[in-house]
Amino acid sequence: MGSLNPNLISADLTVIMNEAVELARRYMKRNVYPELVLFVMIQHPEIAARRLMDVFIEKRGTDLEKLERQTRNAMESRNDANGDLDFLMTSGQKFPLSKQMLVALDEALSIAQSIGEVYIDSDHLLASLTDRRLGTGALLQQNGITEGPVLDLLGGQPASKRRREASGTSIDVVAEARVGNLRAVHFREDLLRDMLNILSQAVHKHIVLVGPDGVGKRTLAYSLALLITEGKGPVGLEKFVQIDEKAYLDNSVEAMQSGIMRAQGGILFVPHIHRFFGGPAKAEFPKAGQNLQKAFLGYDPIIICTTTQGEWEGRVNKVSAIGEHAQVLRVPEPTREETLEILEVMRPHLAGDYAIDVDESALNTAVDLAKRYIGNMPLPRSAEHLLHRAAALVSMNSQQHLAFRPQLQDNVLDAEDVTLAAAQMTGIPVSKLDADERTKYARMVEHLHERIVGQNDAVLAVSRAVKTARVGLRDPKRPIGSFLFLGPSGVGKTELARALAEFLFGSEDAMLQIDMSEYMEENTVSRLVGAPPGYVGYEGGGQLTDRVREQPYIVVLFDEVEKAHARILDILLQVLEEGRLTDAQGKTSNFSESVVILTSNLGARNLQTSVIDEAVRELVMDDVRDHFRPEFLNRLDDIIIFHALDDEHLREIMELLLTREIRIARERGLNLQFTDKAVAWMLNQNDSPELGARPLKRIIQRYVRETLADFLLGDTLAPNATIIIDAKRDGLKFAVK
Repeated sequence: MGSLNPNLISADLTVIMNEAVELARRYMKRNVYPELVLFVMIQHPEIAARRLMDVFIEKRGTDLEKLERQTRNAMESRNDANGDLDFLMTSGQKFPLSKQMLVALDEALSIAQSIGEVYIDSDHLLASLTDRRLGTGALLQQNGITEGPVLDLLGGQPASKRRREASGTSIDVVAEARVGNLRAVHFREDLLRDMLNILSQAVHKHIVLVGPDGVGKRTLAYSLALLITEGKGPVGLEKFVQIDEKAYLDNSVEAMQSGIMRAQGGILFVPHIHRFFGGPAKAEFPKAGQNLQKAFLGYDPIIICTTTQGEWEGRVNKVSAIGEHAQVLRVPEPTREETLEILEVMRPHLAGDYAIDVDESALNTAVDLAKRYIGNMPLPRSAEHLLHRAAALVSMNSQQHLAFRPQLQDNVLDAEDVTLAAAQMTGIPVSKLDADERTKYARMVEHLHERIVGQNDAVLAVSRAVKTARVGLRDPKRPIGSFLFLGPSGVGKTELARALAEFLFGSEDAMLQIDMSEYMEENTVSRLVGAPPGYVGYEGGGQLTDRVREQPYIVVLFDEVEKAHARILDILLQVLEEGRLTDAQGKTSNFSESVVILTSNLGARNLQTSVIDEAVRELVMDDVRDHFRPEFLNRLDDIIIFHALDDEHLREIMELLLTREIRIARERGLNLQFTDKAVAWMLNQNDSPELGARPLKRIIQRYVRETLADFLLGDTLAPNATIIIDAKRDGLKFAVK
């Protein structure tokens, strides 16, 4: 015995059928028959079938209580033979359908298809239940619900009387708004005025809304639907139809045909229109694109669609039917003030959805933090996502049963809650987000010098460039800063990159270090941006593009860049110039909130001095210009030269490293003290001064950590004991104080 195809029935009807099975089991019936289904339909006032019944109650005086009572009596006494077809429940169990139920479903499918629908919905089935061949036919007709009027209502009744749920093929947004099922949206008046102007023309009336994902293209379209609802839209346009996304997945061609048919006399709204064009390799629904093209050749319905600038240029504009009959309306990112107005409209809905109060300070903080730290997503979407995350946190606080519940003070969403949510979303510590931006950048040089010794010019140059970018005096598409660090090994190039990551993004983990000596061959480019489709490992993505897409607030360090293949440098040129990079799968990574640092040893033979004058600088730059193309160097914000470290610098660095050792030991219950003799002795063990500060870590590892481990294993120390580390002629000595 086969099973009914679950893709033939809508979500509403699936619920009805599942409840009918439970009812059959309760009455110990062998199968599901029409009376059971009709009885369940009467119990659901929100579905399309019951709304049809409400029309008969209003217009013909149908007595619903009488119909329910008669249906219950018929249901209890009724039996029907099995129809050799099962219904597959959502639990995975099967239950037989009766012969009359199969007749009803078959007739309902014919009714649905005759009006261009993809699914059987509850109202189609109600229409088939009026058939006199079925036991329900006489019941319904006795109560004034007859086949002809039901079919008339299905074909021509306004949706305000017969609401189509999202389980159908499409919805009329105007009808939804008239019955109170569309939320208020912010009106961007200038853009709405432009839309009305285009729609009032005699030709070229179709509109393509072009802009980045998240700037509010869909909301702009819905605000037009609200104008139509209020009678303030263009003359002759009474509908605003949108096709359900699930219908595209089931049968895109029939879904598009149904949507176009239903939208006649109004507007058909098609989000992400690029999904229908670009050939089988790119388009998600290429077959449905043919009917959409035909619709662009006329003006009933008028098509309003959305896409991005890249997809418009790459796919949609090449379709002649669209390019010749539609007009582009560009939707920019709203300003801070506009975004606040949008969030103010959203505020009561947010409060209602999460059962919380929303303070005005939360809106301001959401806009500021979203703009600053969620740069891979434009306003207003970034601010909305942040508010929803924060609202969920506050809502969780009041749910006592949750396993992991945030301990917040109250049920009010305020600026502090938004900051906490932003920290969760970006990985940046709350303390960093709370810090005043002006104060933070005012002491940037001091902060970096806490870790970087001696390289005053380098620290100042990086600070100037970052500050300039942060106050908005830069191209917003390009990285925050892009630098080429030149200098011998061990002078602080990588350490400055780590310090910058910690200062800007709250953690050294916000740094991606790529050793360019591993990218000397042309084919290694696939490791950065992923292998093309068809090659082994292409689904794995790229080391660079995947990380930046996941963590856009990051310092990207390309170490020893002079060793990379020229093809790699071409990729870096794109990052520096355009601030974005597309991987082998067509996904774009945005570098506009990252810092790009390249290090190189070019000219290092001329840098074995702690003083860099113009003559030395010119010698170094000669080597750099001989290796890199001018267009590459011109894209950099600055080329920073690091000088060699002298003995005093090395002593300062050693003291910084030992301070770190003291902090690590304290976390483990030990107190360390280093004498001046111990520091001097360790510095004397540096037999490779040309390697800068790099050998100092190895000296600490060998003479402090390893010796301290042996010392601790050989003696039992009292809690919080202090270990004095001194130096004698033959090495370090450890003593307990």
